[in-house]
Amino acid sequence: MAVVTNRIKKQVISSFETDILDSDNNYFAVIGRSEDWNDSDVAPTVLNSAREERNFRLGAQSAKRIIDQSFVVPRYNWSSGAIYSPYDDAQVGYPAQTYYVMNDNNQVYICIQQSKDVAGNAQVSTVQPSGNTTGTPFDTADGYVWKFLYSIGALDANKFISANFIPVKYVSSTDSDSPAADIEQQTVQNNSVIGQVIGYAVDSGGAGYSSTPTITVVGDGTKAKANATISGGSVVKVEIIDSSGSYTLGSGYNFADVVASGGGSPTKPASIRAILSTPLGLGGDPRDDLRSTSIMFNAKPSGIETGDFIVGNDFRQVGLMKNLELPDSDAKFTESTGIALKKLVLSSVTTGFTADNTIQGSTSNVKALIDKVDSSNIWYHQTEVTGFGNFDSGENITETDGNGAGVLDASFAPYVNPEVDIFSGEVLYIDNRASVTRSAEQTEDIKIVIQI
Repeated sequence: MAVVTNRIKKQVISSFETDILDSDNNYFAVIGRSEDWNDSDVAPTVLNSAREERNFRLGAQSAKRIIDQSFVVPRYNWSSGAIYSPYDDAQVGYPAQTYYVMNDNNQVYICIQQSKDVAGNAQVSTVQPSGNTTGTPFDTADGYVWKFLYSIGALDANKFISANFIPVKYVSSTDSDSPAADIEQQTVQNNSVIGQVIGYAVDSGGAGYSSTPTITVVGDGTKAKANATISGGSVVKVEIIDSSGSYTLGSGYNFADVVASGGGSPTKPASIRAILSTPLGLGGDPRDDLRSTSIMFNAKPSGIETGDFIVGNDFRQVGLMKNLELPDSDAKFTESTGIALKKLVLSSVTTGFTADNTIQGSTSNVKALIDKVDSSNIWYHQTEVTGFGNFDSGENITETDGNGAGVLDASFAPYVNPEVDIFSGEVLYIDNRASVTRSAEQTEDIKIVIQI
């Protein structure tokens, strides 16, 4: 069996982020599909197929350029009465009892020691970690030991905190104009210590201990110390604290064995495993500490966006597209927003048209779905259900499911191009969802998360 490590997942996302920041590339959040999914309008599961991609393009309404992105991790708010796991370098993914939390002030902490009673039973957390100690770990009155990683600044919180995710990043440099949260985080990064032993897992408590054994860490680093507790003749916990009450995590360890010596004459020795810090040390790169393998893109279409976004109608799909082009051109579309719908211009309107209804040409028999109506203009799209084709110049069009009627202007043949060629560029992500109806006062907060 093979495994794709978090190292390569991080590398892929980092390469993705570099590509986004490349001035030659343009990424867009695209919304679309005004028609119901089915009789009950329940969104189906997205299929990774060429047809799914094509149908997404066909229903696209509007595009907004993305300029904001961030690594993200699952969101876990600290909650009184919960049990938190300590960080464990043997853990695959995220444990059921999370090992990191965000507090009420959007500060993020990693748990490096779980609170346990004298019998080794895990205790609930009752004291919320707080403060921004940028160096050593600290304990709370409930017995948990935490390490402060970073604060989420107001700007990043607005862009990247969602119900399910929070942002995480590496701060490569700061200056006098940098946000306070970035300066604070860089201090944490600079204070990180490589090769610390940040915890101990008792894989087997052994048997027959009549006194507390001495814990010795043997490896290629120095100065890591710990204390054991026995109960019922077994080692029930080993804590990252020496006999003086200090956290002595050592440094420089690439590997380490834990030896429990003494303790009387145990019939079975305890098996204790050293837990080592992430490559740059805890806080050195929070993306490693929190095992981030996801990236979030954020865009916030507001109202009509100079007419490029529809109001009074709904959408059911959100997608991520790269390097859209102008219609009938190989030139890239570089504007902030663009409409992806074709437009019909009418010379006269007998009865007003209604969004979401179907129109049909009297001579061409071509059908289309109405997305937007504005005076003598109709923006539309076509699907596998309506069929495809162009209306005839000057023909009468009527609604097949309404009363709308009018005559197409003969000078616009067969339609007015959209601002973007929705069949250009690359579709990177599609999300099917329940309908969202837009209004002129509304701002969507579109957060697209790609998980590797």
